[in-house]
Amino acid sequence: MPVSAATATKLREAMARLLAGEPLHTDGALTKENLAREAKVSHASVHRAENILAEWDAQVTRPVLRTPGEVTRDETIAKLRAQLRKAKAEVTEVRGKFDALAAVTANLYKENQSLKTKLNRDRRLASLPTRE
Repeated sequence: MPVSAATATKLREAMARLLAGEPLHTDGALTKENLAREAKVSHASVHRAENILAEWDAQVTRPVLRTPGEVTRDETIAKLRAQLRKAKAEVTEVRGKFDALAAVTANLYKENQSLKTKLNRDRRLASLPTRE
């Protein structure tokens, strides 16, 4: 099912703006989705306009995969993910140390209690000095 003459005109004008690097409604990336947005028509209309789509494919031989803003965003996300991985590793390490310290503290507490009990028992059993 072909598109109306008005839709074809919108698509051709949008294509011209995108190819000239002067978009009005998009970020300027040369994608079919941006062609639809720039022309303010549905994505389905772009795919129904087979002649215009063939012209698009002929003129856009190498589509731009990412805009400079997207590249910057993706680099920022990658840096933040690396920082998050590092922070998680540090948290895991600190938790391990904390668990080890808790175990040592518990053992020292038990040993201290045992020594206090023994000391009190030895004091009670200690013989009094005799007078001679």
